[in-house]
Amino acid sequence: MLFIEKTTNNLNPLKKLVGQTAVYGLSSILGRILGYLLVPLYTTVLAQAAYGSVVELYSYIALSLIILTYGMETAFFRFAESTKKPKAVFSTGFISIVISSVVFLFFIFAFRNSIADALRYTQKPEYITYIALILFFDSINTIPFANLRLENRASRFVAIRLTGIFVNIGLNLFFILLIPWLILNYGDTAFMQWMSSWYRMDSKVDYIFISNVISSGLMTLLFIPQWIKINFVFDKLLWKKMIIYALPLLVFGLAGAINEVIDRVLLKYLLPENIAMAQVGIYGAVYKISILMTIFIQAYRYAAEPFFFAHEKHKEAKEMYANMMKYFVMITTVIFLGTMLYMDIIIHFIGKNFRSGAPVIPILLLANLFLGIYYNLSVWYKLTNRTRYGAYISIFGALVTLSLNFYWIPRIGYTGSAWATFICYGSMMVISYFIGRKFYPIPYNIGRILFYLGLSVGFYFISINLGIESVNIRLSVNTIIFMLFISILFFMERKNLFPNGIKNLRE
Repeated sequence: MLFIEKTTNNLNPLKKLVGQTAVYGLSSILGRILGYLLVPLYTTVLAQAAYGSVVELYSYIALSLIILTYGMETAFFRFAESTKKPKAVFSTGFISIVISSVVFLFFIFAFRNSIADALRYTQKPEYITYIALILFFDSINTIPFANLRLENRASRFVAIRLTGIFVNIGLNLFFILLIPWLILNYGDTAFMQWMSSWYRMDSKVDYIFISNVISSGLMTLLFIPQWIKINFVFDKLLWKKMIIYALPLLVFGLAGAINEVIDRVLLKYLLPENIAMAQVGIYGAVYKISILMTIFIQAYRYAAEPFFFAHEKHKEAKEMYANMMKYFVMITTVIFLGTMLYMDIIIHFIGKNFRSGAPVIPILLLANLFLGIYYNLSVWYKLTNRTRYGAYISIFGALVTLSLNFYWIPRIGYTGSAWATFICYGSMMVISYFIGRKFYPIPYNIGRILFYLGLSVGFYFISINLGIESVNIRLSVNTIIFMLFISILFFMERKNLFPNGIKNLRE
C-alpha cells in the first residue's frame, strides 16, 4: 500500500520505505507464516511440556544472540553511512563477531554438561550443543545480512532468508512427520529398518533443533560468495569507535530481549514443577497468535532503521518520521482488530490442548503494538547518538518485566506474564516519547494516533459484549465492524491518501 503525502518532497522517500518494507517483509511474512504452520504440528504431536521445552530453549537463543552480536548491526549502519567506508566497516564488524562467536562456541562445548545441569536438562545435554551451533551460525550471519540491507540488495537478502526458512520447514516435516509415517507403514523393508535403527520416535524436540542447525549453517554457506569479494582488514581504531557506539545498544538489546522472552523462562522456575513446562507450552503457543503483528513490525524495522539514518539530513525528515508513525499505527490497529474479530478462525491454528490461553491474546497483541510504536520513537536517540538513553529505557522496562513477573506468576501464572509485557512496553513507549521531545522533537499527530488506538480497542469491546453465540453470525457481525473501522480510517486520511481528490483513482 502506497501512502501519498501532501508534501511532494516526502513522496519518494516514503514510497521507497514502503517498498523496502514490502520486500524485506516478504521473507519475514512468508517465513513467519510458513514457520507458523509448524505450530499446529508441534502442538499436535508434542505434549504441552515438550513444546514448553522448545519455547524455553528458543528464549535462551533470543537472549544469547543479543550478547553475541553486541549491537554491531546498528553500529555497522551508523559507521557505514558516516565514514563512507562500508567495506572497512563490514570487514571490521564481521571479524569482531566471528572471533567472539568462535570463543563462545568453544566455551559452550567445554561446559556443556554443567550448563545442561543448571537448566534442568541433565538427561539432554545435546540440547545445549544444538543451541550453541544455532547461535554460532546466526551471529556470524548478522553483519552479512545487514550489509545486504545497506546495499539495497533486497532480492539477495530475501533469497537467502527464504532458502534457510524452506530448508528448516522441510527438515521439520521430514523428521517429525515423514519418517514416522514411513516407519509405521513400511517398517518391514531393509531401508526402513536401517532408518529405524537411528531415528528416535521419542526425540522429536531434538529434530526441531537439528533442522534449525542445518538451515542456519546453510545460510552461512550462502554468504561465502559475498565474503570472497571483501578484502578483510581489521581497523582497530574504527573497531573501538564501533564498540563505544554499540555497547549501550548491547544493554538496550539485552534488556529488550529480557522484556520479550524472560517470562517463558521465569514461568518454569516460579510455578510448581509439575505444571510449569505445560504452562510455558500453552503461553508460548498463544503468543504465536500475535504473528501478524510481529511480522509487520519486524519487516518495518528491517526497512526503517537504515531509512532513518539515510534521511536524517533531509529538510523535512521530521515530518516524514511523523507520517511514518501515523501510518504504522493505522496498520497495526487494523492487524489488532482483525486478529481479535476473527479469533474463532485463528484459534484453530494451535492444538486444542493449548487453547486455554486464548484470553491473554488481546493483551499480548496490544503489548506488541506498543513495542512497535516504541521502535518508531527510538529514532531520536539513534540519530542524536544518545543510545545510552535507549539502554536506560530498556533497563527500566526490564526491571518492570522482572518485578511484575516475580509478583504475578506465582499468583496468576502466564496471565501475569501477559500483563507484565503490556505494562512494560506501554511504559517504555510513554517514557521514550516525552524524553524524545526534549532532544529531537518530532511533530507526531498524537490526537490522531490515540483516536485510532482507542477506536480499535473500542470496536473490539463492542464485539465481545454483543454476546452472539452463533459462530457464523458472530463472524458476519465482526466483518461489518471490521469494514466500518477500515472505512473510518480511510475517511480520516482521505486528504493525505488522495491530495488531489478521489478523481485521481480513475485517472
